[in-house]
Amino acid sequence: MMLEYSMFRKLPTWSQAEVVTKRGTLLAERKQEEWSVLLYSFNNFFVELWVKDHLKITTTFQKTASTIAIVEPYMDGIDLDDFMEF
Repeated sequence: MMLEYSMFRKLPTWSQAEVVTKRGTLLAERKQEEWSVLLYSFNNFFVELWVKDHLKITTTFQKTASTIAIVEPYMDGIDLDDFMEF
């Protein structure tokens, strides 16, 4: 079942976090102060899951946001060798 962006945004935050972790694809992770920030791809849009202790907060991006702008904060933690074939 494909969950459209507009329907995803209407879900309660706890439900958004559950759906993303179960059905999304984890792309990258970074630290922001005491938060772990996980970037997911989910049904053709990006979702960040902010995790600290027992708190989980989801954020989404406007459809007009560029992929480069979304991924840029994660670039230090991505090993591009993992994507290259030798």
